[in-house]
Amino acid sequence: MTYSDWSLTIIQPLLQGFVAFIANLVLAIIVFVIGYLAAVGVGKLITEILKSIKFNMLFEKEGWRKALQRANVNVNPSEFIGAIFKWVLVIISLLVAVDILKLTSFAGFLTQVLNYLPNVIVAVLVFVVAIIISDIIEKVVRATVERLKVGSGYLAASIVKWAIWIFTIFLILDQLLPSSLLIKTLYSSIVYGIVGALALGVGLAIGLGGKDTAAKIIEDMRRKMEE
Repeated sequence: MTYSDWSLTIIQPLLQGFVAFIANLVLAIIVFVIGYLAAVGVGKLITEILKSIKFNMLFEKEGWRKALQRANVNVNPSEFIGAIFKWVLVIISLLVAVDILKLTSFAGFLTQVLNYLPNVIVAVLVFVVAIIISDIIEKVVRATVERLKVGSGYLAASIVKWAIWIFTIFLILDQLLPSSLLIKTLYSSIVYGIVGALALGVGLAIGLGGKDTAAKIIEDMRRKMEE
């Protein structure tokens, strides 16, 4: 075997591998670009459809809007959902592109990210709902305690609000760390504690107040929730 034959034997497989890699790289880029553009289009389409059916109106109620503003949460619900669809499709496009390049480890990582994404979405939704509910319940408790004159309305409302947020934090952690036994144990304890405390508080309020007071409480709650 001459030197040229020997060189060709070594170089030819390298060149073939390089050409194959470049071809796969170009294909992967094309797939990702097409997927990204499609994802952007789908995201905008979803946003426009939700806007056209007045989806944002669900979050335009006076109490909800003020609660979100007080928490410095300025989010457009339609755009938020559109963005979720967009980035899910972007990750899927990237996963396909990586699979073309046969980057197994990175593809596995992206698969885990894609599987974990619903947990993050649920955690965000829980956070937003907690903002609204904690604000409403805080007003209800404050109005109830002040009407019954059984203590400090501000203190009682603050305690209930923080109890809700502690519960919410554990609920979010349970979504983000679903395999943590400690989080699940603490979460269960917090849930039972809060439910029991709220049930006791409602029972005492109704038992102490009577029908007339209950009617006044409801009217007061309605007025405070509109503030």
